[in-house]
Amino acid sequence: MTTDTRRALVVRGGWDGHQPVTITDSFVPFLEERGFAVETSEDLAVYEDAERLAATDLIVQCWTMGTITREQSANLAAAVRAGTGLAGWHGGIVDCFHDHGYHLLTGGKFVMHRPGFLDHTYHLSPGHADHPIIAGLDDFAVHSEQYWVLTDPHNEVLATTTFPPGELHDRPAVMPAVWTRTWGAGRVFVSTIGHKPDDFDVPQVRTLTERGLLWASR
Repeated sequence: MTTDTRRALVVRGGWDGHQPVTITDSFVPFLEERGFAVETSEDLAVYEDAERLAATDLIVQCWTMGTITREQSANLAAAVRAGTGLAGWHGGIVDCFHDHGYHLLTGGKFVMHRPGFLDHTYHLSPGHADHPIIAGLDDFAVHSEQYWVLTDPHNEVLATTTFPPGELHDRPAVMPAVWTRTWGAGRVFVSTIGHKPDDFDVPQVRTLTERGLLWASR
């Protein structure tokens, strides 16, 4: 390990249906190969250690539901504002915590998904075709959950998915699905894709997620 080694902290837990340990473990070797020293925590109390967060270059969060305290949320936001990167996918980053400060940080909040696993397509944003997270990738289909989210207009949306007309809406709805944003000196990457491990077997999903982790890191 050299002094140039970056530090990644994987915070995982909450509802086990999103398999936080299995899926985050699948990304640990990738981060280590890119020179990160990776630590994991299965307790949100890690967000109470402001000094530890400040020394971290990337926080990968996979925590569905659960409760974050005001102190934990404030420390996380402060670390990102100072330059620590934050990244995550699916419920692990948008279906967690009832905390306004946290939702302002991540730029989105899960609302619902249609029942079951469905075939649906993700369209990459033409205006961001040269963004390092999606450059060279094509639109792709996934058989999984499709998330309806409320999002911040300041997000840089890299991919969308379209909901067909249904009981709650009488016309198609184009929904942000992958986005980035800045928070002070820090970067935030969010993907709504990734309910189950085999979602990441889709090459575009794996690639944009890996790239998103690197992009968010200090």
